[in-house]
Amino acid sequence: MLFYQAYFIVENLKIDKSLLRNFTKYTITDKTKATIQIINSFGPFIAIWVLMYFSLDYSYWLTLFLGVINSFFLVRIFIIQHDCGHRTFLDNTTARNIVGYVCSIFSTIPYHYWAKSHHIHHSHNGQLEVRDIGDIDTLTVNEYKVLNTWGRIKYRVYRSIPVMFFIGPIYYVLIHNRLPMINMDVFKNETWRLWLNNVVLAIIFITLGYYLGWYKFFMTHLTIVVLFSVIAIWFFYVQHQHEEAYKQWRDKWDYLTAAIRGSTYYKVPRVFNWLTGNIGIHHIHHLNPAIPNYNLKKALAENQWINQYVTILTFWESLKLASNKLWDESSQRMITFAEYYRLEKAGLV
Repeated sequence: MLFYQAYFIVENLKIDKSLLRNFTKYTITDKTKATIQIINSFGPFIAIWVLMYFSLDYSYWLTLFLGVINSFFLVRIFIIQHDCGHRTFLDNTTARNIVGYVCSIFSTIPYHYWAKSHHIHHSHNGQLEVRDIGDIDTLTVNEYKVLNTWGRIKYRVYRSIPVMFFIGPIYYVLIHNRLPMINMDVFKNETWRLWLNNVVLAIIFITLGYYLGWYKFFMTHLTIVVLFSVIAIWFFYVQHQHEEAYKQWRDKWDYLTAAIRGSTYYKVPRVFNWLTGNIGIHHIHHLNPAIPNYNLKKALAENQWINQYVTILTFWESLKLASNKLWDESSQRMITFAEYYRLEKAGLV
């Protein structure tokens, strides 16, 4: 039923452009809002970072507690970087790129290189042909069915909770983003920027480590970055791995349907919505990525019609998504390994 309703709305959007045009007004940037967000994101982050640094003299448990809080402020800083990569947040291109690049030094995620890969994610969200760039690799039931035993073991390990939500995020942020692993022509000019970013990070981290002390500096900053990586990947997972998601081959794929059905509205408590830069309002973000994060709440409040066609999740409801492992094309939904093996045993796959 959800598929029909979403498709029906998409068809109406193609006929009645007013609903889509309505989102354009929210793309207007606001320098005052942007400045305030920069201050109330970087200010608390730096203050808590200093507290974490000195807390190591007393107890790492205290440092870890502060690190959990500060990792959310780093998410907020990363959302600023994310918006700048979408060519929004600030109207001035030079100022926007400077802010985005400074954010990337804190997040350790390369500004230009990541932004380009993220654009590919937006333009191909839910396309089964494009699952290896800016997305979590997800096999279809038919693809999993033809794997040999070793292939299934590797995929099950990859989709396991420890790898997907702990080891994987750390690898993605600290290693994957250091290497030019995307083999596409459009990324050739980004390679030198990636290596330059690595050099800049190395110089800054070595300098800070030398003057602040290697142990205290890296224990402080790595604690934040590791926790940040876990939070960031979890949010991304929840936004695109829900049961009634949208995944189609290119010949059947539709951008608007992918935005409405392929992204969730992650309805987290207000404080976490603020800390994560409203990224939980992901369906509207995918519908129009040019909307800066500080305008998403208003866009949602004034366009409630869209919520009846999107999957809305609370935090507790989202936890069950961790068991989603395969895309079942026949039922158009994500299923668990247990569901797959029941279908296989019954000869239905």
